[in-house]
Amino acid sequence: MPRITYRIVPHDGGWAYKLGDSFSETFRRREDAHAAAVAVSREQKVPDATAWIEYEADDGQWVTERADGHDRPETEVED
Repeated sequence: MPRITYRIVPHDGGWAYKLGDSFSETFRRREDAHAAAVAVSREQKVPDATAWIEYEADDGQWVTERADGHDRPETEVED
């Protein structure tokens, strides 16, 4: 099971949560960024319907695969 971690970081004069190299919107208070990260983290755990998805891989090839809507990652929020 994949594990993802949202991190609370300073960003654009305020605070944001970050996943990998991606930042959320900027929040004025650290507590607000943390609350938003917790909400997003919970949403990641909600199962969805199984579906076929298509995406472009790093090598430029298009990939079609079955995405199991019940295969949800473990999540955490780190301050």
